[in-house]
Amino acid sequence: LLVCVVSLTALFKHIGSVDEPSTDEFIREKVLTFIREKVFPIKSELLKPQEEMERHITDLIKKSLEDVTGAEFRMFMDFLKSLSIFGEKAPPERMKELIGIIEGQADLDAQFNVSDADHIDRLISCLFMALPFVVRGASSSKFLNYLNKHILPVSDKLPDERRLDLLKALAEVSPYTTPQDSRQILPSVVQLLKKNMPRRKTGEEFNFTYVECLLYTFHHLSHKVPNATNSLCGYKIVTGQPSDRLGEDFSEQYKEFTERLSYVEELTRATMKKLTQGMAEKNKAMAAAKSDEAKDSIKTEKQNTTTGLRTCNNILAMTKTLHSKTPSFIGDKSINLSWKEATKPAVPSNTPATGTKRPANPANGSGNMASKKSRGGGGLQNQLGNRAFEGLSHGGRSGGGGRSRGRGWGGRGRGRGYR
Repeated sequence: LLVCVVSLTALFKHIGSVDEPSTDEFIREKVLTFIREKVFPIKSELLKPQEEMERHITDLIKKSLEDVTGAEFRMFMDFLKSLSIFGEKAPPERMKELIGIIEGQADLDAQFNVSDADHIDRLISCLFMALPFVVRGASSSKFLNYLNKHILPVSDKLPDERRLDLLKALAEVSPYTTPQDSRQILPSVVQLLKKNMPRRKTGEEFNFTYVECLLYTFHHLSHKVPNATNSLCGYKIVTGQPSDRLGEDFSEQYKEFTERLSYVEELTRATMKKLTQGMAEKNKAMAAAKSDEAKDSIKTEKQNTTTGLRTCNNILAMTKTLHSKTPSFIGDKSINLSWKEATKPAVPSNTPATGTKRPANPANGSGNMASKKSRGGGGLQNQLGNRAFEGLSHGGRSGGGGRSRGRGWGGRGRGRGYR
């Protein structure tokens, strides 16, 4: 036991931390490779007694995570998830510990700057990484509070791809929010819905996938605090609480909200008709295609169209009940988000690895962690789905450790990157 403790401690000293950074990058890379290829694979034989040694290596990893690349962070988090102390039977406080590690990497105590692409990438990626632990009962309050306070109010200023990743992450976490968090964030979600569901012939932008994400989030949050929608959308849901606000007149909010819903449904049905017609044409083209290259191209187009149709079907399924003065909100898994078929794991494999501090470096395997094909929760699938709506847009776009120490994702040494 003593030999193992001393050996692991010595190895991790070469990885370094903020307070004790590694001075030799070559040795650091060699040690990381050794840990990944020689130590981690034999954890069941090496870490004995199990609980004591798993706790020791966890503490060593947590210290090292103060100064890692994105790829290194994912490697260490994947290893921690594999330990028995964080297994299926682990108590809630263990999930809270892992969430805390991810929150630290997300820099949730940092001042938000909408032009800081590195921080935005890290925030969204960390939220996706936290999802499996949220599903297992860990609180996402700190993430949600940060999103609600800093990011959702300015989300329309984010690049389209990042905005979509953000809304997807919000949708996926929404079924697991507490009533308190739901009540707090619901006004921001309704405001975003109104921004993304145009009124008739106003020329406002309409993005089908944004609307799908926001409607899904709206349903799950509203299911937990239904009377909060009375003042926001003009509904008449009685719970007997003062927050019902039934004595106030919110008829104008109801009229506006349902008008937007009706126009969204009209646009969605028209788009579904065009997509269905396009699918028939693609089937004919597939039958006439001669080369494998042509068939592959048509197959991709059909996949795009299928994703687009799923998005449209989801929108119609979610708007259907919202016209009533006392609507029923979806609080189960009856709606399968359009991108989930291609990214079934809670943290998609093409989600960029989370981390901070070190720059991308092919030698340590970080690669281009935030390429357009690998960002967020299924960036490539997002692009494919969005292409189904090309030419069908309406009025605008279509488809589709708190220890940063001032570090960005693109610098080295005291600023080791994430990208």
